[in-house]
Amino acid sequence: MSYPFWDIEIGYGIIMAFIAVIHVFIAHFAIGGGLYLVVAETIARKKNYLLKLQFLEKLSKFFVLVSVVFGALTGVGIWFIIGLLNPAATEILIHNFVWAWAAEWAFFTIEICAALLYFYGWKKLSPKNHLIIGWIYFISAWMSLFIINGIITFMLSPGDWITTGNFWDGFFNPTFWSSLWLRTGICIMLAGVYALFVASRLKADEFKKRLIRFNSLWAIVGLAIMMPTLVWYISTIPKEIYDAALESKLTPVVAMNASYINAMLLGVVIIVFGFLIPKRYNIVVGTLAMIFALSWFGEYEWMRESVRKPYVITNYMYANGIDVAKAETYQEEGLHEYIQFKTSDKPADLFRRACRSCHTMDGYKPLKQAFDGTDEAFIAGIIMGTQAIRGNMPPFVGAEDEAQMIASHIYTQIDKRHLSEIYNLEGTALGKKVYDVRCGKCHVFNGFNDKSESLLEITEEDIGDILDMAGEFAEEMPEFTGDAQERKALIDYIMSLNKKETE
Repeated sequence: MSYPFWDIEIGYGIIMAFIAVIHVFIAHFAIGGGLYLVVAETIARKKNYLLKLQFLEKLSKFFVLVSVVFGALTGVGIWFIIGLLNPAATEILIHNFVWAWAAEWAFFTIEICAALLYFYGWKKLSPKNHLIIGWIYFISAWMSLFIINGIITFMLSPGDWITTGNFWDGFFNPTFWSSLWLRTGICIMLAGVYALFVASRLKADEFKKRLIRFNSLWAIVGLAIMMPTLVWYISTIPKEIYDAALESKLTPVVAMNASYINAMLLGVVIIVFGFLIPKRYNIVVGTLAMIFALSWFGEYEWMRESVRKPYVITNYMYANGIDVAKAETYQEEGLHEYIQFKTSDKPADLFRRACRSCHTMDGYKPLKQAFDGTDEAFIAGIIMGTQAIRGNMPPFVGAEDEAQMIASHIYTQIDKRHLSEIYNLEGTALGKKVYDVRCGKCHVFNGFNDKSESLLEITEEDIGDILDMAGEFAEEMPEFTGDAQERKALIDYIMSLNKKETE
């Protein structure tokens, strides 16, 4: 499965997040909604609670529309987009899990049919048969989740599959069970939050009070399952992947911390307005709870997707679709001859194959901003040492002359003015910018790969010597190629930090 490169200005991560988060949110919501409907209907029929049965009948219409229309459309959208963004990884998922996909599609077909029968059967089926159809809907929907969960978690933690290639080793991988129960909790929580949103529009009477509290119980039970299983899930992520993310990647850490805040805010809203003052649970509160729930889910999915970088399939395939096992061959023989679809522009072909899956020039994760005011030699040096850069990038899997070609391709598109002119800086302010551009990609003061301790209490001459020998410290470290003005400004900046440290 391979296509000519799909080159657009929008970042791949943004496109995938927009479609995938919406689809996954809807899918979990539909699964939890199926369970909510059959349990709530069972209780209402036992108590002959007609008002609640009427409420559930209206609610079921939305769940059918979600499953049949939005769920199906966004599901197709995901297949379309992943085939364009990373056909190599998509091919692995199809070939390795072809029968799992077939089973999932069978369950989805049953789910759709059951959802339609459930909605249209409120007045045409006996209560017993109607509930049976409802349980078929929920079970088939949850089985779809069960199967897809095995495939999604495989990408983060393929486990023994890397060495055995065995289907079951890949499916029941280290993060399978923790992710499954986490997602089940999410399903229950989302069902409760949406049911609360619908109930918030009812007039404030005794029925609304009882319904709000019942729905709040669903949301709280979902949260109670989610949070401990989230901790469990994080503990099952391969340690080397998780530790690397904590050390060098800002995105998953920020997303994870934000998800905790949103979960806490959601819990507070539900406890206060759902249990303590349920009659005050109005449309504003309902909307706020939905925002917190969707934000939490988006942050969790963002963390899950970004934490495994630089891989798309951990230890098997890099994010740019290049097999880990073939990287050494490409580095020795060159990457370009193995590119299936080529143009007459070799540097552009190499850039698209090695870099474009994560970076644009001006938009998402822009390279222009990172390299404005620098030179070809510096850019080439950075490309050759990508694995050392903050952010968990894959190593450059091409020959040295190909790194130079990519550097030339990037250099033609950046601002070639001096850093002082581009940013209107001088003195230590310019030195800080020089450090950020030329050093900060790999060394962050009081952060990633911090080298400040080795720079304390040394002289200007010592710093100059370090700059002169920069390219000799490690293979992945580029030489300092800045001019005399940048060199002086950088030394002055470091010396100013030494002065502050001494004070």
